[in-house]
Amino acid sequence: MLKLLKEILRTGEATVKYPFAPMEVCKDFRGKPEHRAEDCIACAACTVACPANAIQMETDTAAGSRTWSINYGRCVFCGRCEESCPTGAIRLSADFELAVGSKADLTRKAVFTLAGCACCGKPFAPAKEVDYVARLLGQTARSEEEAERLRLTVATCPACKRAQDVHQIATMGIARQMDARHSEAGRSVKELETTP
Repeated sequence: MLKLLKEILRTGEATVKYPFAPMEVCKDFRGKPEHRAEDCIACAACTVACPANAIQMETDTAAGSRTWSINYGRCVFCGRCEESCPTGAIRLSADFELAVGSKADLTRKAVFTLAGCACCGKPFAPAKEVDYVARLLGQTARSEEEAERLRLTVATCPACKRAQDVHQIATMGIARQMDARHSEAGRSVKELETTP
């Protein structure tokens, strides 16, 4: 018996004091994803990367908002959301205690406003995302004029961009050149068919 007590004192405690004391976790522990809405640009990269569909985004153009939500009940703590986030707005924490009294308490939400198109004014993308992309493109611009042109391009919705492209093609005369080439090609095919 004395030998056993001596061995126990030499070995020390084999168990942890959790839940009476906080449990220490390793450095790369994958716990609850923490979302910081102030850093998020609502680009939906985490939504696409999430294999369990725990992260969802719903866009309401009538209200001019995009709602980001995470359901911790579906999360598998894989860390893909953290890897895919361009701004580091979502990180896995050391928190693993997710017991709640109600299933609804497992869901967190954040609402982001949509930016209006510079041409038509319709909401089309999160304002923070438009600003983020404009700043990135502004760093690559060679002049102030090019930076302003890029900013305007980013702040334009896809429908207005298509309309602008069609207008530019029409004013440049490319359509007329294409029609002229097409009619010449058609004429040469007819000539080949009629020659014996």
